[in-house]
Amino acid sequence: MVEPGERGATRIADRVVAKIASQAAREALRGGGAADADADGGVDTDTDTGADTDEVALADVVGARPYAVAAVRGGVARVRVAVELRYPSDIGAHCGAVRRQVIERVGEMTGMEVLEVAVTVERLHVPQWERPERRARRGRDRVR
Repeated sequence: MVEPGERGATRIADRVVAKIASQAAREALRGGGAADADADGGVDTDTDTGADTDEVALADVVGARPYAVAAVRGGVARVRVAVELRYPSDIGAHCGAVRRQVIERVGEMTGMEVLEVAVTVERLHVPQWERPERRARRGRDRVR
């Protein structure tokens, strides 16, 4: 039998941490993050609309899956995550939720400390700009 000190070490690849971070970002944006529930286990509501936060988050998430890149050095990870959101939405709240969820999930799944999570909003989707052909058709329908 090999003694524990002689066995070596387990190394988790950067791309594995990036994959975990990408999934965590998706969870956060879909409202599945632990940070979305309040301390007593209730559900947060959007104060402007009174809507359930999960419903608001689902409505704001669009486009491609979040993309992440990670750099791991000595058990410490630094992560960059790129997301796409619908506009208008609370961009700061979404980025904060992504940051918290990535730190939590990478930490619990790998045992690493996450020192930095940089969240980049790569694209904002504005509903009326999504399909210009529909907008043009509606414009023609209005003017008769």
